[in-house]
Order: sequence, then structure tokens, then C-alpha cells
Amino acid sequence: QVQLVESGGGLVQPGGSLRLSCAASGTTFSINAMGWYRQAPGKERELVARITSGITNYADSVKGRFTISRDNAKNTVYLQMNSLKPEDTAVYYCNVNMLFSGMNYWGKGTLVTVSS
Repeated sequence: QVQLVESGGGLVQPGGSLRLSCAASGTTFSINAMGWYRQAPGKERELVARITSGITNYADSVKGRFTISRDNAKNTVYLQMNSLKPEDTAVYYCNVNMLFSGMNYWGKGTLVTVSS
């Protein structure tokens, strides 16, 4: 079992920045990938960014604006979000994928609102 606790969401003006954090606890030694997904009202959940063994991939809509990073010693993944746009407004969910079982665990989500 892995527990995920997200933090860092909130209200920000267009063009602003936020940093999301997600701390994992429990059976963390077999975590493979860590990532962030988001779900806007009325839309399906979508991948924002993912990091596996130092390799990162991003949704086209956030490339050049968002940066994902991982601190393995702290079992924490971060999402630095710059140049935020109103269309980035969503609930952001942390996700981890386990190496051996392939199971996915999800955080409860943190709301990011980009509005003037």
C-alpha cells in the first residue's frame, strides 16, 4: 500500500506560478513512475507529466511551462507550474505506478484555479 498526500494548490492569476508537491509513504521501495494528472470540470482525467528513472514526459499543452521533478530520498514528486493559464484550472492528482504489481495509487487531489 502507498499513501499519497498532495499540497500546493490554490488560486493564482493568469501568468502566475504554483508548485505542487506529493509525498508518498508506505511501501515506497517499489515505486516505478510518479506523475501528475488533472481533471477539469466536465472533462476526463488527463496526464500532465510523468517521471520514470529520470525520464520525463509532458502533455503538449504544458510543455515549456511545467516541470516535473522527483526527490527519491523523500519519496516526493513536484510539479512546478509557470505561466499558468485559465485552461490549467483543474483538480490535480498525484499518481504512482508500482514496479512489480503494476498497481496505480492516487492522491485525493488538489484544486488549482487560474483566474483574475
